[in-house]
Amino acid sequence: MELDSIKNQSFLQKTIEDWQEKAESTLKGKKIDSLHQHTYENIVLKPLYSRNDEKPVPDYPGGSDYRRGIDPLGYHTNKWKVAQQLAYQSPSELKEKLHDAVEKGQTAIAFKVSEELIETNHSLSSVLEGLYHQYPLAINAKGWQSAVLKVLAKLAEDENTADKVTGYIGSDPIALFAEEGAFSQEYIEEWKKNINKYSKSFSSLSTILIDTTPYHNGGANAVQELAIAIAEGVQYLDILQESELDLPVIVKKIVFQFSIGSNFFMEMAKLRAARVLWNRITELYGIKDEAQGMIISAETSSFTKSLHDPYVNLLRAGNEAFAAIIGGVQYLQVSPFDHLTVTTPFAERIARNIQLLLKHEAHLEKVIDPAGGSWYVEELTNELAEKAWDYFQKIEAQGGILNSLKSNWLQQEIKAVYDSKNLDIQTRKQSMVGTNVYADINEIASNPQQGNIKPFFSNGTYSLSKIEAIPARRLTEPFEELRQKAKQLEGKVGTIPSVGIVCLGELKHYKPRLDFMKGFLAAGGLNVIESKPIVTIEHAKQFILESTTSFFCFCGTNEQYELAGENILSVLKSEFPDRQFYLAGLPEVEKQPQWQSLGIKQFIHTGTNCYETLIAILTDMEVNTVEETKA
Repeated sequence: MELDSIKNQSFLQKTIEDWQEKAESTLKGKKIDSLHQHTYENIVLKPLYSRNDEKPVPDYPGGSDYRRGIDPLGYHTNKWKVAQQLAYQSPSELKEKLHDAVEKGQTAIAFKVSEELIETNHSLSSVLEGLYHQYPLAINAKGWQSAVLKVLAKLAEDENTADKVTGYIGSDPIALFAEEGAFSQEYIEEWKKNINKYSKSFSSLSTILIDTTPYHNGGANAVQELAIAIAEGVQYLDILQESELDLPVIVKKIVFQFSIGSNFFMEMAKLRAARVLWNRITELYGIKDEAQGMIISAETSSFTKSLHDPYVNLLRAGNEAFAAIIGGVQYLQVSPFDHLTVTTPFAERIARNIQLLLKHEAHLEKVIDPAGGSWYVEELTNELAEKAWDYFQKIEAQGGILNSLKSNWLQQEIKAVYDSKNLDIQTRKQSMVGTNVYADINEIASNPQQGNIKPFFSNGTYSLSKIEAIPARRLTEPFEELRQKAKQLEGKVGTIPSVGIVCLGELKHYKPRLDFMKGFLAAGGLNVIESKPIVTIEHAKQFILESTTSFFCFCGTNEQYELAGENILSVLKSEFPDRQFYLAGLPEVEKQPQWQSLGIKQFIHTGTNCYETLIAILTDMEVNTVEETKA
C-alpha cells in the first residue's frame, strides 16, 4: 500500500448502538443494563459516557459556578498547601517537628489542638513563634478556638505582624455538637463574639470552619456531606448576620473541610459540586465576585483505613489525595498509614511526600483543572449538586441543621447509609484489601491508639442539652473485631483457631472452592487445615481423627458432592456427632434440605454474610474451648 493511501485511511464511524451491540455480545446473554452501578448516593453510573451526556460548563476555572476551581490559572498561581497534622506528645516535640516539616516540604502549619498545648500561654506561643507569620495556618481548633486566637493575638501584637497572619484557625460548633452529643446555645453566642472580635484583629485569617468530617466518619454519603455543608453555611450566615460584620466579610472568613473517601471519581465530583452549591447559596444572599469562591481544606479519610495490613492505607491515602487535588482543594492533609496506632516519623514523612510527589513528579500543580470537560465527571458533578440541593431542602424542612440534629433525624439518615455500607463490607460485596479479602492471619496487628484529647464539653463550663452523637466509625472495624476474637482464642488454646477442609476428589475438583474458603476464613483470623485428596470414607475418617479442630468444611465440585460427599458426610456425622460441618457452595434449593438433614450447618458461598458466619464459628469455638477446659 502506498504511503499516501495509508495516510488517507480512516476508522469507520461507530455509534453508541454499535458499542452496545458489541458489548452485549461479550456479556454472555446479559443486557448492557447489567453494567450499571448503583451508588450509596442513589446515582446510577453508566458503563459509558459520551457527548450526548455533555452539558454546558464554564470555559475556564474561576468563572460562572466555580465548579472548575476558584482561580483562573489553578495551582499555577495559588498552589495547594501541604498541611500535614503532626502527632506529638509535648509542646516541645511539636515545635521541633514543625520546624523540621517546613524544611522538608510542608507549606502550612497544622496540628491538633490539645488541652496540654494551651494549659499555659507559653506552650502554644513557643510552638507558633517564628512560623505563624511565615506560613499559612491550617488549624481546626474545635472548642479551643478562643484560647488559640488569644495566644496568637498576643504574639502578633507584640511583634506587629497581625496583617501577615493568613490561613485559618477555625471552629465548627455544629460539627462539635454532632461529634460530642451535646448542644449549647451559650457556646454559640461565645463563638459568635470571637468571630467578631478576631475578624477585626486578623483581616486575612479565616475563623469560620464548616467541618463535614464527623458526618463522613459516621458513614454519610457524598450527597449528605454536601447538603450538610451548605446547611451549616446557611445557619452560620443567619447567625452572624446579627453581628457587626458585613455579609461579604463573613463569607470570606469561611473555610469548608471535607474528608475524601475511596471512590475516586465520586470524591472528585463531590468537591466540584460543593463549589457549585456554595455559589448558588452566595448568589441567593446577594454575594458577588470573588467572595463566592469556596475555600476547601481536605483530609484523607479515616473511615476507609484499617488496622490490619497498614501499608495498604498508604495506597488508599494516595488515591484519596489524588482525587482531592484534582477536585481543586486549597489545603490538604494526608493521614500517615499508621495513624490509627502510634504514628512514626517515617509514616509522617511518607504521607507528606505523597503530596510532594503529586506536586513535583506527577506535575499536578502545572495542569489547570485536569478533570474539566470529562463527560463522566461533569455529569457526576451535576447529579451530586442536584441531589444535594434536594437533600439540603429536606434539612431545611426539618428546621435547619441544628434542629435536624436535635430531633435525631439526621443521625438516623446517616446511620441508614452506614448500615448499607457495613452490610456490603460484611458480605464482601465491597472489598477492603488486607481485611475482608487477602487477609494475612499471621500478621501481628497493633492496638488502636486511644485518643488523648478529651471531649471539649466534658469540662462542665457550659450549660448543655443532650443530643445523640454521631459516632466515628471505620469500615474495617467488624473484621478487626473478628481478628481480635481469634487472637484471644489463640491465646487460650496455644494455636491459631482452624477449620479443616475435606477436599473431595482430585486437586482440579476442589481447588477453586478451597482457595475461596482460605480467603473467607482468613478474614476472621481462622487458619485452614487442608486434607489430602479424599475419595473414600476411610480417608475422611482418618483426617477427622488426626485434626485438632472440631470444625470442617467440604470442598469440591457439585458433581463430587453428589458422587461421594453425601455418603461421606452421613458417616462422619454419625461417628463424630460433636463435629460441625459446612459446605462450600450453594446447592440447588430443592437439594438443600437433604444436606441439612445429613448435618451441614451452613452453606458458605459468595453471597454469604462473611462477618456473621465467622463470628458464629468463633463463638462456637470459644464455647467448645470453655467446655473442654471444664471437662
